[in-house]
Amino acid sequence: MRRTGKIMQVAFTYIGTVVGAGFATGQEILQFYTRYGSAAAFTIGLSCLFFTWIGIKIMLMAHKLEAQSYEDLNRILFGERIGNYVSLFTMIVLFGVTTIMLAGAGSLFKEQLNMSYQAGLLLTIIFSYLVLTRGIQGILVVNSIVVPVMMIFSVIVVWSTLSLPNAGQWLQLSTDSSAWRVWFSPFLYSAFNLAMAQAVLVPLGSAIRDRSVLFWGGLIGGIGIGVMLLAAHIALAARMPDIAQFEIPMGQIIRHLGPVIQLLYVFVIFGEIFTTFIADAYGLTLQLEQRTRISRTQGIVLILAVSYLVSQIGFSKLLSVLYPLFGGVSLLWLIMMLFPRRRRTYTL
Repeated sequence: MRRTGKIMQVAFTYIGTVVGAGFATGQEILQFYTRYGSAAAFTIGLSCLFFTWIGIKIMLMAHKLEAQSYEDLNRILFGERIGNYVSLFTMIVLFGVTTIMLAGAGSLFKEQLNMSYQAGLLLTIIFSYLVLTRGIQGILVVNSIVVPVMMIFSVIVVWSTLSLPNAGQWLQLSTDSSAWRVWFSPFLYSAFNLAMAQAVLVPLGSAIRDRSVLFWGGLIGGIGIGVMLLAAHIALAARMPDIAQFEIPMGQIIRHLGPVIQLLYVFVIFGEIFTTFIADAYGLTLQLEQRTRISRTQGIVLILAVSYLVSQIGFSKLLSVLYPLFGGVSLLWLIMMLFPRRRRTYTL
């Protein structure tokens, strides 16, 4: 039972790291999958394959290398010199995503709970500090609480969709997009999320000494991400094309389930933002500790403080500028994960 618990902690942490604000609102699923019609079921399957295969691979490589942070992994993938530059860029990307998540939390408190933007930022930072100072164990515990709740809401959303006249529309939707765009989308989505997930998957792989726990945790986590993607896609597809006009499409679906469920869903969105935020902040802390002489606690305080300052720019502005920039480099990283330079030494 103890081993099973560890496996589920790894799986939940993997899911919680990948599932962020864009996933919770439904906007990512809509843009990367549902808009491409019936082919989305197959592209989600392809993404699920990547999340399962590469997620396991990252953790087992980190386990074998005893990697301190994702920088050790990038040096193996790209070589010492290029790997150093890739890690530096990844550090910038992680910081960008961290500030986006923090800004998203502030916007959520303001728009959904009628609290001030600054109060949302400060509460998120305080909760994050309490978790991050407990290291990887704190992240495991938080995800073990938040992710099962996310999954319950996925079941509720699909269950509410089954009674609709268009419940089977996810198998019949058409699209005007080219085949190239349809099939490129899952590569881009998977690459970006996996490149970001290494911030936690690498130290997780190094911290847990049982390879089988990492394997099964990665397998369940990757499949879990795929199932949650498909569940959201089914719900969104049943309400196309009208649902595409909303900024938070999943919020519109939940709204019809009553005010109590709607309020609970706001906290689910916050939980999904929070798990991604602490994962990326933790990865940054390890990288900062490895590259400088400051302690881990000092690194946590520095990252949270600078994230607070940058998040004053606002959620939508950060999102529109930073995300497209990160996508291309993430694809290169995915290719290197698929075909590592030192194949004989690090084949899993």
